[in-house]
Amino acid sequence: MAFVVIMPKQGQSVESCIITEWNKKKGDQVKKGEILFAYETDKASFEEEADADGTLLELFYETGDEVPVLTNVCVIGVPGESVDAFRPGETGTETIETVEIKETIGTIETSRVTQSAGPGAVSPRAKNLAEKEGVQLEGMAGSGPGGRIIEQDVKAVIDSHPKTTPLARKIAGEEQLQPASQGSGLGGSVKAKDLTAPNPIYSNDFEIKKLSNMRKLIAKAMHQSLQNSAQLTHHLGADARRMLELRRKVKKANDNGYPVNITLNDMVCFAVVKALRKFPQANAHFLGDSVKYFNKIHLGVAVDTDRGLMVPAIRNADDLSIQGLSNQMREIAASCRKGAINPELLSSEAASFTVSNLGNYGVELFTPVINLPQVGILGVNTIVPRPKDLGDGAYGFVPYIGLSLTYDHQALDGGEATRFLKQIATEIENLEFEL
Repeated sequence: MAFVVIMPKQGQSVESCIITEWNKKKGDQVKKGEILFAYETDKASFEEEADADGTLLELFYETGDEVPVLTNVCVIGVPGESVDAFRPGETGTETIETVEIKETIGTIETSRVTQSAGPGAVSPRAKNLAEKEGVQLEGMAGSGPGGRIIEQDVKAVIDSHPKTTPLARKIAGEEQLQPASQGSGLGGSVKAKDLTAPNPIYSNDFEIKKLSNMRKLIAKAMHQSLQNSAQLTHHLGADARRMLELRRKVKKANDNGYPVNITLNDMVCFAVVKALRKFPQANAHFLGDSVKYFNKIHLGVAVDTDRGLMVPAIRNADDLSIQGLSNQMREIAASCRKGAINPELLSSEAASFTVSNLGNYGVELFTPVINLPQVGILGVNTIVPRPKDLGDGAYGFVPYIGLSLTYDHQALDGGEATRFLKQIATEIENLEFEL
């Protein structure tokens, strides 16, 4: 009896996965428990094992194909068995109904024409949308199977361009013209007179690379965040002398066998958790006409990986000691870099507040972008010396760590945000924990 292998659903927010490698080929013998193929979501990698012995009768998708979850991927069975009942449809082809009118006999016949996918291939919906909106398809990179240009590729181009008047769209489509980056119409809309011919290419000293699936999702999320929230950033410095003293004690304790290497970032995150307990209005999601306030603190922590920035959530961070928080952050960062992180923890809805630390890179000031629907994110900057009144008329240079709080002004007032940021600084300056 044939056994079908489907693309697993890795988390509620995952709609499709990309096959990165096949470990078996058609006709190979397969044992239960052997790895059939590797696949990845936008941020995590997985391997699919065979659940039955047999022969790999058919592969419905190839390496690099994006496959909807719960779709049949391959079939294991006995040689000679039919796999037609499991076939999800021809990958890389698209069947289009066309009508052919035969004048000689006055009848109408329907024929089927197959449009092969590949570089330059365009789906009918993408073509119709491009013609309607005046989008040039020539040179566009497709994200569909085999490089086919699909509707979402055209929509991405439309979203990246300024608004265009109906007349300008029509002329652009008919005369193969391109809109200017800034139009002369109302609100910067592109009018017919703003259309130009495509710039000629004088050399080939460049390379065009398609965005990775992960980069596309990050770009989309960041754009939506800035479009759908009223973001404002406050900057404040915190005296870092106490943190640096504790860090020296941790290093000394590590040399004597203390098992937890508590970093400066761990200390900042611990201080943020303590501040969020006192300012629950910052531990929330803005839902448009309401605000969701969390009883527990689920701390999102930005992790830099080879595949891009990931922001996993540490659930119930307020239940952890600084040692427990440090261990959780180390483990979750390692999972991100291995591509083995639970996709559910990467959803922006999983965290109630986020911390992004660029201090290790020497960044002195930046404005982090909120992971919607969260109402705030803290950017942590590098430590720099600043003059301070030490008392009795004495001044000296003191190490300060920069803190940059971006918040959604729709959910938080400026006064609330300022007091919350000041509380984080206070927690850092008065940090205490046992080694």
